[in-house]
Amino acid sequence: MNNRRTARLPLLAVCVSVLGACASAPQHGAHASHDPAAGHGQHAPYAGLQKRDIKALSEQQISDLRAGRGMSLALPAELNGYPGPAHALELAEPLRLSPEQRSKTQRLFDTMQQEAKALGEATIAAERELDRLFRDRRVAPESLSAATAKAAAAQGRLRESHLRYHLAMMEVLSPEQVAQYNRLRGY
Repeated sequence: MNNRRTARLPLLAVCVSVLGACASAPQHGAHASHDPAAGHGQHAPYAGLQKRDIKALSEQQISDLRAGRGMSLALPAELNGYPGPAHALELAEPLRLSPEQRSKTQRLFDTMQQEAKALGEATIAAERELDRLFRDRRVAPESLSAATAKAAAAQGRLRESHLRYHLAMMEVLSPEQVAQYNRLRGY
C-alpha cells in the first residue's frame, strides 16, 4: 500500500464509522423481514432506501447537515467533559453564565453553525458524487478512491469543526461551570 493510501485510512475510518453507523441504523419505513415466508427467506434491511436521492444519507441526515446540527459528531468531547456551546446556552441559567460568558458562547455557537452548515453542504455534495458514480455506472478503482477520500475529508472537517468549538468552550467556562454542566447533562 502506498503512502497516499495509508495516510487516508484514519480519516476514511472516521467517515466509514460515522456515516456507516448512520446509514445502517434502522430507518423509518425500512423493516427487515425475518419471516422466511415473507420474501423468500431474505432479509431486507435496506428495502426502500434505494429510493433515496443520496443512498447513504436519510432526509433527516441531510436536514441535520444543512442545519449545522451536531449529529453526535462531538461525542468524544462532550462525554469527556468538554461542553458544547449549544448545550451551554440551553443551560445558561443553571450554569449562571455571566453576560460576557453568554455573549462569548453565543458568538462561538453562531460561528460554529455557519461553519457547520457550509461543511455539511460539502459533505452532502461529496456523498452525492459518490452515489452518482455508482448510479451512473462510472465507478472505477481510481474514481472510487478519489470520491471516498473526498467524502471522508468532508466528514472529517465537519467533525473537527464541532470538536473545536467544544474545546473553545473550555476557555469560556470556569472549572466549576464545566463540572456543573456535566452534572446537568447527566455525565
